[in-house]
Amino acid sequence: MDMKTMLSIEWGAMAPELIILGVATLLSIMDIFMPKTINRRSLAWMALTGILLSFISLIGLLDNGFVSILGDTFRLDSFAIAFKLILLAGAALVIMLAHSYEPKEGFNEYRGEFYYLFLAALLGSMIMASSGDLITLFTGLELLSISSYILAGMRKKNVRSNESAMKYVINGGISTAFTLFGMSYLYGITGSTSLQEISNAMSGPVQADFRYLFTLAFLMIVVGLSFKIATAPFHMWAPDVYQGAPTPVTAFLSTVSKTAGFIILLRILLSVYYRAPGDAEGIYLFFEKNGVYLSFLAGITMIIGNVIALRQRNIKRLFAYSSIAHAGYLLVAVAVLDVNNFLFDAIWFYLFAYVLMNIGAFAVIQLVSDRANSGDIAEFAGLYKRSPFLAIALAVFLLSLAGIPGTAGFIGKLNIFLGALSQVQGHYVLASIMIGTTVVSYYYYFGIMTQMFFRPSYSTEDFKVPAGIAAVLGIAGIGTVMLGVAPNLALDFLHNQFGNFSDILKN
Repeated sequence: MDMKTMLSIEWGAMAPELIILGVATLLSIMDIFMPKTINRRSLAWMALTGILLSFISLIGLLDNGFVSILGDTFRLDSFAIAFKLILLAGAALVIMLAHSYEPKEGFNEYRGEFYYLFLAALLGSMIMASSGDLITLFTGLELLSISSYILAGMRKKNVRSNESAMKYVINGGISTAFTLFGMSYLYGITGSTSLQEISNAMSGPVQADFRYLFTLAFLMIVVGLSFKIATAPFHMWAPDVYQGAPTPVTAFLSTVSKTAGFIILLRILLSVYYRAPGDAEGIYLFFEKNGVYLSFLAGITMIIGNVIALRQRNIKRLFAYSSIAHAGYLLVAVAVLDVNNFLFDAIWFYLFAYVLMNIGAFAVIQLVSDRANSGDIAEFAGLYKRSPFLAIALAVFLLSLAGIPGTAGFIGKLNIFLGALSQVQGHYVLASIMIGTTVVSYYYYFGIMTQMFFRPSYSTEDFKVPAGIAAVLGIAGIGTVMLGVAPNLALDFLHNQFGNFSDILKN
């Protein structure tokens, strides 16, 4: 590529990614050359500044319209911008959590590494959101995954952290193998790695000859990505990894990383399989013939996640199964996608609400668990008497996760529930499972609230809330309540800025 060609490329479309890359590089150099005696905690503010600058630059791209560069391997469309907003917002909250993270051992000496590895993982998720090619999708996925493996084992002197990293690497390798196997079929059949060219080939005569191979590729990719988003029965890594990883990393995996998993799933399904016929005659679309697989995953994920959570005594393991259950709720919206109703607004709103309420809950979990050096739910006993602010904040997040009216979680679940019933052939079984499992979740969410408000405390020591955690609780709490009381604030912004996301299918 000559200089004239390079200068002709609209590099401004990649400004958010370039900012994150630049800050991550700068942080890595500073961490190497800074004296060991200097505390790396201050690097958090530099990382946060980079994320905020990236967010501002992304807002500035709202009016740019559709942009495709680098041979359509990078696409700046409404889908990419909308989901990058969630990724950057969640990342900013996690950085503030990490600044206040003070475990007993095994993290402070590696704190500098945390920040630039975290930004590398964020960069991978952002690349996935804008990818228009299987190669860039896979590159972003692996950048996110490899960084996450290291982050999970960041407490190198902690046995549980080491165990979580090992299990994450093994399961992540299996996930990568399945995903890459499915992608290789798509390339082998169509001779291209471009998502649009693969989609065009699938809509033509090639599809009739290789219909079953396309379906096999679909199943392999879904299985591989199911590991990433922790859906049953591919969820086995999540409880151990969530429990052993540092709390900010757990918050990142359950929100930002999960959002990235749904981003790549939607990007592949809608870019590649949306226009594909489901039979030789072209009577049915691909989703109409094969959506049952996603429906099965959604149903079993909601059931397993909520039922097994009932028996958990460790708060981070409980939230791992809660995260699995919420992945099931989101899969309901993915499973009922059709040509007339993408349910993008329901998926986007739910992911945004989930990032706020889950990171807010982990802020309280981090403070209480670190103080007690234990993750047992009993450590939350009498929290209201020791710190009414923390107890009320966690109660708000738990009510939202449970889907109680007046919270963002309720509106998110309601949108998905109504979307499932609004199809020509209503998904009544999925809607029924969603209602039933939501009721089951009340037991373990309200069990935590019972500990906080109605159980005697084992300690009378008051909590001092660090500024970073207080900021996270304030932002997440206000956002959770506002989206529950006035959800149109987010939905109107989404519709006014991005319409119906039609440019995701633009050639």
